[in-house]
Amino acid sequence: MASNNATTSVPPDYVTPSFPSLYWLIGPHEVVQPSYLYHEGDIWRFTLYWTLIIFEAAHLAVAFYAMIIVWWGGRNGLKGPKGEKEEERKGKRPPGGKVKKFKVLWIVPVVYAVVAGMEAVLAGSVVGLMLGAVYNAGGFRMSTWIPFVWSIISVLVLILSSFSIQGGL
Repeated sequence: MASNNATTSVPPDYVTPSFPSLYWLIGPHEVVQPSYLYHEGDIWRFTLYWTLIIFEAAHLAVAFYAMIIVWWGGRNGLKGPKGEKEEERKGKRPPGGKVKKFKVLWIVPVVYAVVAGMEAVLAGSVVGLMLGAVYNAGGFRMSTWIPFVWSIISVLVLILSSFSIQGGL
């Protein structure tokens, strides 16, 4: 009785493709041969790498946006919480408050990058191991696009979960 294991369907001359090994899905396939993943460790590794890249890009984009908002707001003297201009609040702030804000502003992308790395390792490992288990259980080959797509799905779930859903019945 033959087992339904992915190792039985791995071609004898199979070599794990190098990362990222994405190929163009539309058009002639003679240009670039499609790359497939067969082993669970390779599926996990590709998913982890793509999740790290996508999570870092998303978090750093948000971090730089936050830095621009803080920098621009401090530079242009936006109105305070009571509608006062910065010139009207001069005496109400301790000296050096504005300079201190800009000295520690570089910490924002560093913190975001570290948090993104931790989230990506957790999400990429869970999704990658689950994908590897499902594809190996079925004895299927996996396109190198699948880990990329699942990393985008993971970051979209992260973005969606950052909003509080109020309302309901």
